[in-house]
Amino acid sequence: MKLAKRVASLTPSSTLAITAKAKELKAAGYDVIGLGAGEPDFNTPQHIMEAAVKAMYDGHTKYTPSGGLATLKEEIIKKFQQDQQLDYKPSEIIVCVGAKHALYTLFQVILDEGDEVIIPTPYWVSYPEQVKLAGGVPIYVEGLEQNEFKITPEQLKQAITDRTKAVIINSPSNPTGVIYTKEELQALGEVCLAHDVLIVSDEIYEKLVYGGHEHVSVAQLSPELKKQTIIINGVSKSHSMTGWRIGYAAGDADIIRAMTDLASHSTSNPTSIAQYAAIAAYSGSQEPVEQMRQAFEERLNIIYDRLIQIPGFSCVKPQGAFYLFPNAKEAATMTGYESVDAFVEALLEEAKVALVPGSGFGAPNNVRLSYATSLELLHQALDRIATFVNEKTRG
Repeated sequence: MKLAKRVASLTPSSTLAITAKAKELKAAGYDVIGLGAGEPDFNTPQHIMEAAVKAMYDGHTKYTPSGGLATLKEEIIKKFQQDQQLDYKPSEIIVCVGAKHALYTLFQVILDEGDEVIIPTPYWVSYPEQVKLAGGVPIYVEGLEQNEFKITPEQLKQAITDRTKAVIINSPSNPTGVIYTKEELQALGEVCLAHDVLIVSDEIYEKLVYGGHEHVSVAQLSPELKKQTIIINGVSKSHSMTGWRIGYAAGDADIIRAMTDLASHSTSNPTSIAQYAAIAAYSGSQEPVEQMRQAFEERLNIIYDRLIQIPGFSCVKPQGAFYLFPNAKEAATMTGYESVDAFVEALLEEAKVALVPGSGFGAPNNVRLSYATSLELLHQALDRIATFVNEKTRG
């Protein structure tokens, strides 16, 4: 049977591909260290799991409203008020089956065939695929490494056409871990206001910020920018709840209504039990969130210093998330490989360390290394990478 054109053009996820290859080698008995993880290595906090169990025994195992439980929406509203001093109404919030689903649903309701979405590179792998699935056209703007991978207002202006519908801002970023400052967001926001471009602000890593830096939402900066912005967030990264699949979008009531209508015909509703767990995540103690953040910051500072000592690697130090995104082009050349992709493949086959090639993120000279694993394994992985590079260089 012939498949639909919309799926024929999809690019498989590079993160899933490298994870699958690493698992295949592990299953064959090899000692593989996988650094491709896009999720915290901590379990969900105890009080959240207990709330889910209680919800089941209390009979909360039925359908919920398509846009999410009213109680959960209220907790999300409180979170916005407390963290960003932003006021939203329940009609301006939709709870989805993860932040990825929130993004997918958003693009489905705002894009017509041929509409353009500006995507800064490096980008999270699913942004362009979701835009294409909605009939849109990804327009890539390169975030230069010398500018910490961040795009400028001038670059944004040059990319805007009469078909531009939205721009995606991901801060802190996956895969780079960099954060846009308040001033940088203000400048980008002014361009969007002047050209009536919707801002899609992916803030899923907002709680994982290091080195005294702060997360700022573009929606905080003015009432006009709040109206122009759809915030995407969730509990996956902040509360180590990736498998629970609870995310949400906040913004214009008409867009949220359309997203809710679409969700009613696709998912019916987010899982009831997971929603009660998310209520506990936001209403309960935030101490586990801070403990996890501190652990990631400790790992970052140790591992970053080690990585940049390996010949052929250079790296912009991340300010958030849990990834390093070093440039490995010189390392690939030194070791005799024509591309970073080939270098990554050889590293997995010979040194048994799984990194994600940057080509999947629109940055073919880089690799993504997740430090969402133990320090012990991170040290072992860097030992193997250093040995691999040194032996290949000498040999």
